[in-house]
Amino acid sequence: MLIRNRRLRTNEAIRSLVRETIITPNDFIVPLFVVEGQNVKEEIASMPNYYRYSLDLLKKEVKELWDLGLKSVLVFGKVADNLKNNKGTEALNAEGLMQRAVKTIKDAVPEMLVMTDVALDPYSSYGHDGIVENGQIINDATKEVLAKMSLSHVQAGADFVAPSDMMDGRVKAIRELLEQEGYVNSGIMSYSAKYASAFYGPFRDALDSAPGFGDKKTYQMDPANREEAIKETLQDIEEGADIVMVKPGLCYLDIVREIKNAVSVPVAVYQVSGEYSMLKAAAQKGWLDHDAVMLEQLTAIKRAGAHMIASYFAKDAVKLL
Repeated sequence: MLIRNRRLRTNEAIRSLVRETIITPNDFIVPLFVVEGQNVKEEIASMPNYYRYSLDLLKKEVKELWDLGLKSVLVFGKVADNLKNNKGTEALNAEGLMQRAVKTIKDAVPEMLVMTDVALDPYSSYGHDGIVENGQIINDATKEVLAKMSLSHVQAGADFVAPSDMMDGRVKAIRELLEQEGYVNSGIMSYSAKYASAFYGPFRDALDSAPGFGDKKTYQMDPANREEAIKETLQDIEEGADIVMVKPGLCYLDIVREIKNAVSVPVAVYQVSGEYSMLKAAAQKGWLDHDAVMLEQLTAIKRAGAHMIASYFAKDAVKLL
């Protein structure tokens, strides 16, 4: 035999030298959940070892992330029920939880890249990503609120807004308003191919944002569809998205590769709460090696074409790298 592929697998030195996919701290976006109060660090019941933070403790957490080499966060706010209504009014409050969280992070670590979730479900009395009329999610009125919400986040200091709602035309509405107001350098990371997945359950526990009726299948994508993801993503880019995202991760790696091959902007992947919680549960049972499987999953996501990964495993992963 003249060709023996195993020569390049003989030991760790040669394996590391020829390794095609490398995970580094620069690959991660860290999701952060914030709540009102003081000295609050609440573990999310369905997401072991993941927490909601009050703003005073958020400062410490962000500094720790930065010291670990993690340079980007994606912020979500858990809004009190009495502040929720059908139009998501609280989302536009300049002194709202999200806006104050952005300022807190920037005060603590000015260099941290701050991304913010843009959708109405945390602010909606119905738990939907848009305004509800007669049992329907209204697209055009919603996208105007999302644009104003994005502007509010940018005014508070956010570097990127991340619309996760899947309303048609919302990227264009956001981009036009930001341009109009002079925020020409503010970025948009669009959830371009966000599927109506069963993997989101623990996240909805984290924000108390489960839909009050029905489901989200009239706006999030059908998991059976592949070509539609390309169409959605190209449209978002035409409307001004700087980064496009596929969500969830592992079950949609074929979509990640398809999009990576089709576009010339960075591709993000959200490794979602259900993916996190499944591994945590299996590891607690002793059925899987937590760290080995975690790194294998993250490597698979990057190998598929992700430029960046929003992951609840970020802190755990970088401590091992």
